[in-house]
Amino acid sequence: MIIIDGKKVSAQVKEQVRLECEELRKKGVTPGLAVILVGDDPASRVYVNNKKKACELVGFKSEEFTLPATTSQEELLALVEELNEREDINGILCQLPLPKGLDENAVIEAISPIKDVDAFHKQNVGRIMIGDYDFLPCTPAGIMEMLHAYDIDVDGKNCVVIGRSNIVGKPMGMLLLHENGTVTICHSHTKNLSEITSKADILVAAVGKTKFVTADMVADGAVVIDVGMNRDENGKLCGDVDFEAVKDKCSYITPVPGGVGPMTISTLMKNTLKAAKLQNGLD
Repeated sequence: MIIIDGKKVSAQVKEQVRLECEELRKKGVTPGLAVILVGDDPASRVYVNNKKKACELVGFKSEEFTLPATTSQEELLALVEELNEREDINGILCQLPLPKGLDENAVIEAISPIKDVDAFHKQNVGRIMIGDYDFLPCTPAGIMEMLHAYDIDVDGKNCVVIGRSNIVGKPMGMLLLHENGTVTICHSHTKNLSEITSKADILVAAVGKTKFVTADMVADGAVVIDVGMNRDENGKLCGDVDFEAVKDKCSYITPVPGGVGPMTISTLMKNTLKAAKLQNGLD
């Protein structure tokens, strides 16, 4: 069993972005990322701080816009519009979830597709569907990067994704399909779940339920990717997979923390670099 080191792969991706950013700066272009944070959700604050650190590391300019939870829809959309117009901002990211009363879909749709470095805009989602895209959602793309780094071939494999969110589950299925995997997406209405998951060569768990995937749900020699970020009964960070029970059955497994999480942020850096190149005619 090999534990997939997301921190290591993420560091390699960020180093590549840093080197490309150096080249861009020689041409007078410094990639700029704007991060909008509404309200004071502690988990969102941690994510935003990690994104700022990553920007510093690779040489991007990052600007944070922290708004109170009482911010109106109009105020938030006005800020997005202002950032759409700014030439020094190449990527716009609005940290989700938003406080109650704000329309997340309206905010996602307001971000210019060419600055949508989360790849949530309908236009970018449609382009991912047909395989002609500029940006990929950060978590699924980060998972593909990890599979490539460990020479795990998707072609012809039986791939099962648990979870059908727009952010992870659905695009994950699409990216595996683009690499010729045979994909099944499971969810809360799936019957005989363990029967399906136990036939997977590659199993991706993205349900947000602590230790949901148990040993009987995993095939011997499977590749197990854990997207979950949960807290167990002792408040310790853990994933959707019961790591201790499952690890000895796997050929490869991602830990939590230190697996998928770091990859999400390094992919955001890749997307922002790509956005800067596209907007300056350098891609």
